[in-house]
Amino acid sequence: MKRLFAIVLPIPLSLSAEVSKLEYHGFTLWFDCKARAAVRFQYELDRDVGAIPRIKKYYHDPMLEPYCQQFETSSYNTNKNIEGYNRGRLVPYNHMDHSLIASHQTSYMTNILPQTKEMNRGAWHLTEEITECFRDYSRLIILGGPIWKEEIIYLPLHGVSIPESFWKVIIRNNEVIAWIIPNSKEATKGRLDDYLVSVYEIEQITDNAISIESDKKRTKQPESWDIGYCDKNSPKHWRGDWRN
Repeated sequence: MKRLFAIVLPIPLSLSAEVSKLEYHGFTLWFDCKARAAVRFQYELDRDVGAIPRIKKYYHDPMLEPYCQQFETSSYNTNKNIEGYNRGRLVPYNHMDHSLIASHQTSYMTNILPQTKEMNRGAWHLTEEITECFRDYSRLIILGGPIWKEEIIYLPLHGVSIPESFWKVIIRNNEVIAWIIPNSKEATKGRLDDYLVSVYEIEQITDNAISIESDKKRTKQPESWDIGYCDKNSPKHWRGDWRN
């Protein structure tokens, strides 16, 4: 087995306090076996050079014990009285499409949690577009995870609970931006700025320690980074060295 090292992280509102660190090709998950869910993810990106076609299937992780994993790879909407939830990737496929192995591993159910389709294709997706844009100008560190509330909605066919919200932090040079996005129908692209927070707020809610300069932790960006910088036809488009 490749996954033998376990660490303990304080994760409030998770179903268990003990998590394992799962190292994939290009990203890392901290995984709660009892909850059958990742509680944190992290990866780094440089300039986009990948174009591997997207895999539309979902898989169990062949190297992780079956009892730790979601029972099914099928749609979450197969659960009785549950509809409108996508199999949402924590680490998106197109951020790993430089590698056949890494892109395939984003389709493991260890990297998947229930997200409303509006949030998955809306505010959450826009954070992925922002990442895709700014990776072409400087190296990025991306981390995030789910947040569960006290009264959880459990999906018995999959053996996993629906997060109340998701947090994400992007670190770029001396800048940092952070969001807590509700897992709701209201979380559209147009609402993303409503979910801006400081890293300090995320640390207080999740007890996840995030390694950035202390003076940056309380900074809340006034607006989300503009992906217009990546439109070559836009006057905002950056021209110059990639590392500037």
